[in-house]
Amino acid sequence: MSIKTAIVGYGYSAKTFHIPFISTSNEFIFHAVSSSKADLVGRDWPQVQHYHNADEMITHSDAELIIITAPNDVHYSLAKLALEHNKHVLIEKPFVTRSKDGEALIALAKAKGLLLSVFQNRRYDGDYLTVKKLIDTNKLGKLHVFESHFDRFRPDVQQRWREQACDGGGILYDLAPHLLDQVLSLFGLPQSVTASCQVMRKGASVTDYFHLLLHYPKLEVILHASLFCAGPNLRFNIQGDKGSYVKYGLDPQEDCLRGGELPTRVNWGVESQAHFGTFYDGKSANIFPTEAGRYQGFFSDLAQAITTGDHAFMSAKQSLNTIKLIELAMEGQATGKRVDVNFSSSTS
Repeated sequence: MSIKTAIVGYGYSAKTFHIPFISTSNEFIFHAVSSSKADLVGRDWPQVQHYHNADEMITHSDAELIIITAPNDVHYSLAKLALEHNKHVLIEKPFVTRSKDGEALIALAKAKGLLLSVFQNRRYDGDYLTVKKLIDTNKLGKLHVFESHFDRFRPDVQQRWREQACDGGGILYDLAPHLLDQVLSLFGLPQSVTASCQVMRKGASVTDYFHLLLHYPKLEVILHASLFCAGPNLRFNIQGDKGSYVKYGLDPQEDCLRGGELPTRVNWGVESQAHFGTFYDGKSANIFPTEAGRYQGFFSDLAQAITTGDHAFMSAKQSLNTIKLIELAMEGQATGKRVDVNFSSSTS
């Protein structure tokens, strides 16, 4: 049976990353939404139940899954309320703004036998899937440098909550969860972290630049985000003892969704050849095709986890570790020192 799904919020995230998938998949029913934009919701989705606030929807709707796209500072309270009312929960990244809150939510979900998941859609980016393929097939050999960027050109502060001094504001909470989640999926936890987290733009009040170093045995991971990158955006620079892979540009799926393309057409999420990365072996340079991105795969995996009860792959445990690493990065920035990672790779 299809999973009755309710969404908290009707902003960019809900309309771009969630509704196009749950509304076109037989595994979900777009059942309800909470938003102050009643007229807009009614115009776009007249058949969907509308609630004026999230608490009312969570406590009164018969939805089975709640997707939370609200601001970061209410992720914990809304997820807690949904779990207490026996709903499965999918939270937009970041999972929470404090790791202790994430631990409490994971414990509550486990006690209730419910799925608690985080929207780590970048595991389904074509460029990341390409990197994973290169590593899994040993084409790069033993890795020594793994550099991953999420740069943009936004030199002026925008008047939106993500860029204001609020709990969980700034790009350390907005972009680092993507990069950290990918690295944890590939390599597990590092031994230690060194961080530079800066407030650079005129009028800025939250982090708008970060440069994180994750230290593994004989592997250095560099995670970087700047809002001053006006030229071609480096995405990956990965160096091993058999070769290197360099990739520019972001996965095209977000642009497709933003342009109104539904994930139903043939070759949706396929990157154009002009944007493929390059593999270097020290003698030659060869274009390396990018794997097809598949955000729809996230939702298929989410549905499978809910229907089968096997929550391991989609659980929030790895996302909890991204929050703990962000906390260590802030500690490292404050002290100017490398910080050891002394927590386990999972939580019970």
